[in-house]
Amino acid sequence: MGITERKLRQKAEVRTSILQAGWQLVLEEGWQCLSIRKIADAIEYSVPVIYTHFENKEAILLEFTKEGFRLLNKQLLEAKARHPEASKQLEAMAYAYWNFAFTNKEYYQVMYGLGMPTCETVRQVPEVGKFTEVMQETVKDLIKSSKKPEVDSFLKFQTYWSMLHGLVSINLMGRSATSDKLNLSVLEDAMHGFVKNITD
Repeated sequence: MGITERKLRQKAEVRTSILQAGWQLVLEEGWQCLSIRKIADAIEYSVPVIYTHFENKEAILLEFTKEGFRLLNKQLLEAKARHPEASKQLEAMAYAYWNFAFTNKEYYQVMYGLGMPTCETVRQVPEVGKFTEVMQETVKDLIKSSKKPEVDSFLKFQTYWSMLHGLVSINLMGRSATSDKLNLSVLEDAMHGFVKNITD
């Protein structure tokens, strides 16, 4: 291995160490405690070394956001592939989305921050764009198979996503006093209502 290759490998290893240390801090202390200084201390490097790999803390958060959407996209596609009908695909994807949020709370929090990703984020982060594409395509398929081909697919996609994100957020932030069983019943009722509104 040449000097250049060795340096590139070492750089990649340090970058991975930074992300792993950052993630461990998040799991142990939460997002509010993540800092460049704490990451540097955890991997026993100086703060300037961290800045040679990431411009700031936001750049590190962006990497976690990308990884979160990669994982979510994988689960959505797997859920979708289990059903031939668009209506069943949307229901399966809703449950996959729900399960992802509660199994990966830290990812979900950084993925959505204070709300839905902006149009600019969708354009800049391919993983977010892929996520949007998977959902939009399935909504379009449902509309094509319905008696209402004139329905606005983008509007329905926004409704679907907002419904899912809203239900998850209410529960994820601990604002719901209802049981898990009832929460899932609410999700099921919302999905049935959404599909029925398009197909009937």
